[in-house]
Amino acid sequence: MSQIVEKEILITGFGGQGIVLTGAILGRAATIHDHLHATMTQSYGPEARGGSCSSQVVISEEEILFPYVENPRVLIAMSQAGYDKNVETLVDDGLLVWDTDLVEPKELKTGWTHYNIPATRFSEELGNKMMANIVMLGFLSAVSDLVSMEALKKAVLSSVPPRTKEKNETAFDRGREYGAELKKSRAKKNRNQEQA
Repeated sequence: MSQIVEKEILITGFGGQGIVLTGAILGRAATIHDHLHATMTQSYGPEARGGSCSSQVVISEEEILFPYVENPRVLIAMSQAGYDKNVETLVDDGLLVWDTDLVEPKELKTGWTHYNIPATRFSEELGNKMMANIVMLGFLSAVSDLVSMEALKKAVLSSVPPRTKEKNETAFDRGREYGAELKKSRAKKNRNQEQA
């Protein structure tokens, strides 16, 4: 009997960053566009906007029996409080992604793959800091294989107001380009170290 591999993703931040929308977009990409199974649960701090907020997404090729994330394979941190509270739950070989402008990670475990991006700064440069979550999704599409890039982009464009589609597509592409460059330079560095 083959083992079911579920991808558990925890997205953390604070109210007003679009954390719940980020989880919904990821779930939509998995189910509607990549034809997988997905669940999404959310939690808010008592203050809502500005309070702590998280979105838990589980993606699987088979039916999901338990929709909550306990030990995420992927942790996306868009606030220091979200990082501090959840980083110890990340699995030993997990993927850690954080917003450089908002999170200062402590000690990083050896088995983790980790990337960071100034998502908030990029979105501000694009004229709307509310798009940091879309920049982050574009970045995620380059540094992970949770869902296909095409599925994620389609899900973004079908989840945002029609008048903002072009700006959100630019934000997604900005994150993806940054992630692809980062991954390429890291691979080159690793090759150079192996040859040394």
